[in-house]
Amino acid sequence: MADQRPLEVDDNLPSDVDSSIGTSDRDSELTSLRSSILDYRYENGRRYHAYRSGAYWGPNDDEAQDHLDIGHHLHNLLFGGKLYLAPLKDDIQKVLDVGTGTGIWAIDFADQHPAATVIGTDLSPIQPNWVPPNVQFEVDDCTDKWLYEPNTFDYIHVRGMYGSVGNWDEFYEQAYRHLKPGGYIEHCEQSVQGKSDDGTTDGTVYEEWAEVAFKAADGFGKTLRIVDESKERIIKAGFVDVVERRFKCPVGQWASDPTMKKLGMLNRLQQESGLEGYAMFLFTTVLGWTPEEVEVLVGRMRKVLRDPKVHAYQEYSVVYARKPDDPSAP
Repeated sequence: MADQRPLEVDDNLPSDVDSSIGTSDRDSELTSLRSSILDYRYENGRRYHAYRSGAYWGPNDDEAQDHLDIGHHLHNLLFGGKLYLAPLKDDIQKVLDVGTGTGIWAIDFADQHPAATVIGTDLSPIQPNWVPPNVQFEVDDCTDKWLYEPNTFDYIHVRGMYGSVGNWDEFYEQAYRHLKPGGYIEHCEQSVQGKSDDGTTDGTVYEEWAEVAFKAADGFGKTLRIVDESKERIIKAGFVDVVERRFKCPVGQWASDPTMKKLGMLNRLQQESGLEGYAMFLFTTVLGWTPEEVEVLVGRMRKVLRDPKVHAYQEYSVVYARKPDDPSAP
């Protein structure tokens, strides 16, 4: 139960204390606040966010940022050079990018839609300072109650948030509430499980990796299975005109199609740059592994990623849906 006792007042402060605070004092307070956000946590050789420390499994250091940017280019190629698949109107005004990461998607979208205001939120303040004038970034936890006014956004973009949200139904309900009638949500995710059409992943470390990753994330309380659940949960939240598109993305350059070969190269680079970040926090914190045990599994995964005889791919899903024009209608 929350402590309902009245907050005590410091009677020793002068009556004009607020007006007596100079600019230097205010600057000092702001500096202290920024410092608390930027005072990153270091663990097992990786750097993690300080705000809501431990709420997210991924690091935010330079290696992690490179991993995110590779993933951005991979999505663009996978989607035929498009930043989104939802049928957005040209006069879109307000956009929210949840879990913006390095901010690269928000910046690209803002460049393409200069009349729109784009807000990117993340636990880590790793976005650049020099951005288009119609972009702003905020340090925020999307699993908290959203503080925006209802019916604010024309479009909400979500990507790569697997293992980040404990209650997806509540998340989609908040997105529904804060979209304007007729506005769109779009959620892009990828599977953590490598599959193959010819059975070459059977009995390999791909299966072991997925089993351990699912177990760790479930113990963390934030599922990695949202790639297969987002459509039904978005429908449950009340959205209409729900469309799901699924893609197979190779791992490695084993595919014969030139585009798939390029996708495979990017995806292998994305996986190699992200493997340790995926595993280190979850496996050591939730499963009790040692960092050395994590490195052994990561090394085995890197080896199979480069094996041209293993024809692995990951499944990517994109679900976009519209808030009804009359949300009160059944």
